Amino acid sequence: MRKLALMLTGLLVGTVVWAENLSGTDELLCSVSRVMLCVETGECYDVQPWEADIPQFVLVDTRRKIISTTRASQDPRSTPVASYQRDGGKIFLQGMQMGRAFSFVIDEATGLITAAVARDGIAVSIFGACTDADAKPAS
Repeated sequence: MRKLALMLTGLLVGTVVWAENLSGTDELLCSVSRVMLCVETGECYDVQPWEADIPQFVLVDTRRKIISTTRASQDPRSTPVASYQRDGGKIFLQGMQMGRAFSFVIDEATGLITAAVARDGIAVSIFGACTDADAKPAS
């Protein structure tokens, strides 16, 4: 049991060391890795991003306070961010559009994102990762 705990700790520490550091980054490219859709009756479902009308990639521009799809998207769209704050190593974004409220939390040290979108009777939880949109390839 102790060996398993040490191994898991090593994996977690390794993940943090190799993670994206987004401190001071204003333009992020974020990708969805998992989506959970829940309805008011209590059932929740793992769904693919396109099944919940969620783009695979979004650009988050904290300077302009806009979240948008990438140029390659088949469905170009954008939404304004009503509330933006950086606090305690996290980026917080919130807004509302077309009867939906959204809230994003992005960890600056790891680039991991947790987001929620809610509308009447439906809640969608989104998990993924972000990187600097201007990142250059490793040499």
